[in-house]
Amino acid sequence: MPEGDTVWRACKRLDQALGRQELTRTDFRVPSLATTDLSGRSVLEVIARGKHLLMRLSGGVTIHSHLRMDGSWHLYRPGEKWRGGPDHQVRAVLETAAWVAVGYRLPVLELVATDAEGTVVGHLGPDLLSPDFDRDLALANLAAEPDRTISEALLDQRNLAGIGNFYRVEVCFLLGLHPWRKAGSVDLAAAVDLSRRLMKANLRNATQVSTGIDRPGQRSYVFERAGKPCRRCGTTIQTAPIGEPPRERVSFWCPTCQPEA
Repeated sequence: MPEGDTVWRACKRLDQALGRQELTRTDFRVPSLATTDLSGRSVLEVIARGKHLLMRLSGGVTIHSHLRMDGSWHLYRPGEKWRGGPDHQVRAVLETAAWVAVGYRLPVLELVATDAEGTVVGHLGPDLLSPDFDRDLALANLAAEPDRTISEALLDQRNLAGIGNFYRVEVCFLLGLHPWRKAGSVDLAAAVDLSRRLMKANLRNATQVSTGIDRPGQRSYVFERAGKPCRRCGTTIQTAPIGEPPRERVSFWCPTCQPEA
């Protein structure tokens, strides 16, 4: 699942290609937008808000999309073959004179008034990658439910925006926190600060890395390493679902490095 840094990089690429350019053609392949034509409008900017993408256009309109599990935006030159998936998975095509942006498998794609973006992202907590990140508010949000597990608290985008399962799992390992530890018993400031440092460091990478080694099979300490030995102590990494359906996530942890008590 794309996390805050992945979405930030996607927005950066889209902004560099489409920003300050006029749309020459738009093609929305979702029923609610099937007859919408935004050609002639200019792309003012493309920004990330947590895991949400906001493409602001002239005339006070924003294209709001969310990638969720496997959505993606791809950029191509005019006439270049599209390689993001079969045509039936295309949900949006935005063209300028120099670029074609194609959105694949977008579960959320809608238009909102730019001055009403709060209706789609107003519920989010402070964005970890924002230059004006409100650390105090994020900590207060996390502390508001001390009996909640640290895993669920970190993943709740209403507390702070951008953390997904990779960062939640790796931060818990690096801080020696069992996934089911109560938020009220955790150094929340350390969890927030480490999450932000990791995400900001990975803005320069094409992949998510917590170990400092950007090579296949060596990028994480516990994430997706169930049944393998802990990189620190050799104990077998465990896995189990955490949270309530339908938003439960798979957790990974080392029983020795992350004891229950």
